[in-house]
Amino acid sequence: MRGADYEFGDCMSETSDEKMKKLSTGTTTVGLVCSDGIIMASDKRASMGYFIASKDVQKVFQIDDKLSMTVAGSVADAQTLIRIMKAEAKLYKLKYGKPMTVKGAATLLANLMYQYKYFPFYVQLLIGGTEDEPMVFSIDPLGGMTSEKYCSTGSGSPVAYGVLEEMYVKEGTVKDNLKVAVKAVSAAMKRDCATGEAVDLIAITKSGFKRFEKEEVTKLA
Repeated sequence: MRGADYEFGDCMSETSDEKMKKLSTGTTTVGLVCSDGIIMASDKRASMGYFIASKDVQKVFQIDDKLSMTVAGSVADAQTLIRIMKAEAKLYKLKYGKPMTVKGAATLLANLMYQYKYFPFYVQLLIGGTEDEPMVFSIDPLGGMTSEKYCSTGSGSPVAYGVLEEMYVKEGTVKDNLKVAVKAVSAAMKRDCATGEAVDLIAITKSGFKRFEKEEVTKLA
């Protein structure tokens, strides 16, 4: 890894090779595509081995007015990629006079990950938005990119997927699926030692980016 670092929810001490073999270590993030926008959610725990390093870490980031990204894995790597994507989105808007599309942002990020595949960023990423149409892409550490209707990353993702498979409202609105996203992360928090503390929830619609207050999330849960 790039120096001493801690993970977004990594509950095991592993070598770099072991981390690459177990890409789903740490954290739970989810992304859902709705008829009128997208939803993203995550937990807020960061750890060093078995030690909880922070109980209030942000893992869902606003990249542009209608573009968002979640991160799971190495904090340093994730923060670097967030800074790069925010800068690229601003440069794109200045150069072309319009926001970067969701697919364009996902492709750019996947190309960046592929470029560093021999010394990879230890992260799993979701990027989504509504600038062209509601879309969510999952991107792995080597640059693989897939478009998904709903997806989850991190060590709690098997638990989260169980909830998503059962409760996701296909063609439903953001309002229909907010509770689904919260319940998926909440379920992972109960069963995965690397996932915990609280649920961070955002939605992007035609109205723009919204991060939900703690009280609103509690009601949904």
